[in-house]
Amino acid sequence: MNIAYIGTYIPQKCGIATYTHHLRQSICAAKSWKGHDTVYAIKPSSSVQQDPASLIHELDKEDQSAYKKLAQRLNRSEVSVVSLQHEFGIFGGEAGEYIIDFVEHLNKPLAVTFHTVFENPEEPYRRIQQRIAEQSDMILVMNRLAAGYLHRSLHVPQEKIYIVPHGTPEPSKGKRELTRSKMGWEERKVVMSFGLLSRGKGLETVLQALPRVVEQVPEVLYAIVGQTHPEVRKREGEAYREELMRMIHELKLDNHVTMIDRYVEEDELVGLLSACDLYVTPYPGMQQITSGTLAYAVGLGRPVLSTPYAYAKDLLETLPELLIPYEDKMLWSRQMADILANSNKLEQLERKMMQIGSPMHWSKVGELHLKLFSDLTNTHREVLRAN
Repeated sequence: MNIAYIGTYIPQKCGIATYTHHLRQSICAAKSWKGHDTVYAIKPSSSVQQDPASLIHELDKEDQSAYKKLAQRLNRSEVSVVSLQHEFGIFGGEAGEYIIDFVEHLNKPLAVTFHTVFENPEEPYRRIQQRIAEQSDMILVMNRLAAGYLHRSLHVPQEKIYIVPHGTPEPSKGKRELTRSKMGWEERKVVMSFGLLSRGKGLETVLQALPRVVEQVPEVLYAIVGQTHPEVRKREGEAYREELMRMIHELKLDNHVTMIDRYVEEDELVGLLSACDLYVTPYPGMQQITSGTLAYAVGLGRPVLSTPYAYAKDLLETLPELLIPYEDKMLWSRQMADILANSNKLEQLERKMMQIGSPMHWSKVGELHLKLFSDLTNTHREVLRAN
């Protein structure tokens, strides 16, 4: 079986690029894998490079003609199945509409992974996603709520939708202790958030809840990890980071908050997540259907607290006490302090996270994708034979 992957790809600093890379790695590592693969990386025109010998082919995202040409190229190839990683912002045109030219001209079996799904999509997102869904043979989403949204809002047949876990690394023995020693966290109870810094991540909620936590857990440290989002930096420089730093000072939290202001590569991120005692995603928006960092934290067996946005609600449905309303700062304080001050509770949560996270490890996710792609390929061959 020959697979063509389409999306962003490393070394591009993008969540979809990282996801596509790990998906490809995990399928190649699967015991039953026999075949070849190729990657078609969508990139800004300023960074596109052409290397015919490479297995990573780069396409100019804003060259609309390139999408149809790619479909025609794949139609002439030995590719068995196309894996399209879809996020509106990574393709050219309004809301990434140029990808429609690709799906409308492709004759190969198409499996689309939707990384964003809206409960009530507005235009142009509705039109674009509807057309992609119609042209695809298989749709993959990472939680049940997203599957329901697609079925109810876009009338996608349920039998066309498959739920796959967001892949995660597996815990690595000794990584927690090594990172805690390196960061000087051995005597601290570390709460962590990660991501490109921007407004709307809910960090203020955790900061405002933290003084009460300090009263009960004086060794608590909140690590805010990640550089400022490039688009935010273009608009306002480091104004938002400076606002957070003022808030930290006003709340007398200077010794209880650290900001790690840099781009964090995958291996370091896994180390930092492994080293934390509690991972938090206090997002105010409830529509988010995936969170790579929440998935990673659970896959690594770390206790978590979150607002009940779509992905967290689905992932943690058996532990509703870990879902806290964004505006309830008292409950955030109480829950953080209760978990951090109780070593038995921390250990129990670690075991529960490992149970939830085990099926999400990339080795299992790769095997699942390979089976789905194989089934899709076999079905396509049977249809061709019948005709």
